[in-house]
Amino acid sequence: MSLLSRTQLSPEVVVETAAKIADTIGIDALTLTKVAKELGTSQPALYRHLDGYDDLIRALSLKGREILATRLSEAAVGLAAEDAVRAMGLAWRQMVADHPGLYASTDRYPCAGDPELESAVDKIVVTLGQALIGFHLNEDQAVHAARTLRSAFHGFSHLEAGDGFPQEQDIDDTFDHLISLICAGVRKLK
Repeated sequence: MSLLSRTQLSPEVVVETAAKIADTIGIDALTLTKVAKELGTSQPALYRHLDGYDDLIRALSLKGREILATRLSEAAVGLAAEDAVRAMGLAWRQMVADHPGLYASTDRYPCAGDPELESAVDKIVVTLGQALIGFHLNEDQAVHAARTLRSAFHGFSHLEAGDGFPQEQDIDDTFDHLISLICAGVRKLK
């Protein structure tokens, strides 16, 4: 017998459960069978709420990007220029630390051609661009700089999550260097 009735099971509940599982055991170990078991239902029952595994990964990818955009926006309130960039970078790193499996899902489903996912990525880029207002860039420069921030924060967080910094130097110091280098480069754009 299912732990949840049919009325309690919803796409949101399925995705939230899958996110918790992915954060615990990793995105590579996530299966529909594990989600169904956690929900106390059968795997076929999940198909009332999603179209299969790929649809689940897409939903996780969207959820991860939405959480990331919210955290970035909240982190930069009242800050500008380098302070905002640093706060957003720290928020990015914290999101990955808090939700490693959910964040990993953002690389598992292609955004191109999916308006909802493209919009979620655009929201992140726009949010990052808001941190750059204090640098007084033109629109084109701000877009390129925001994409650069996204790439840098994603790469740094991906390496950090995967133990990609085996050297003895402090990772936080490396992050501070990253922020300083990026901001120095952004200042040179003017």
